[in-house]
Amino acid sequence: MKFGKQMVLAGVLMVALFGANVATAGDPIEKLGRGVANVAFGPLELLMKPYDVAHEKGNVAGLTYGVLKGVAYTIAREVVGVVDIVTFPMPLPGCTDDPMDAGWGYGPIMRPAWVVDVEHNAFNFFYNDQAIVDAQ
Repeated sequence: MKFGKQMVLAGVLMVALFGANVATAGDPIEKLGRGVANVAFGPLELLMKPYDVAHEKGNVAGLTYGVLKGVAYTIAREVVGVVDIVTFPMPLPGCTDDPMDAGWGYGPIMRPAWVVDVEHNAFNFFYNDQAIVDAQ
């Protein structure tokens, strides 16, 4: 019986905490999904950053600086993903949807918010080309 009361109390506290924060701007469920995606697909930064650096600065930079940048971004994505998962019911300071806005919110901690964006859509795997054309 004691365990049941503790579970009910924990549930009421979570609903109160979650319900109070829904009134602020943003979507906590999107924050949770973004956190799970960053943890699951964070290692893709090891492939994307060398590719990006090679296109911007050349192949030698891509093989040296790009690999190091990929490792750093992979670690950052994993940490940010865990923070998003743990704190999804509450808004964080400086995390608004608009990067130029100040205040609290459910927006991304790092930009781009998702590991794979429209620019890194190899072989139309994540985004359908037709959907991208329709959105523009």
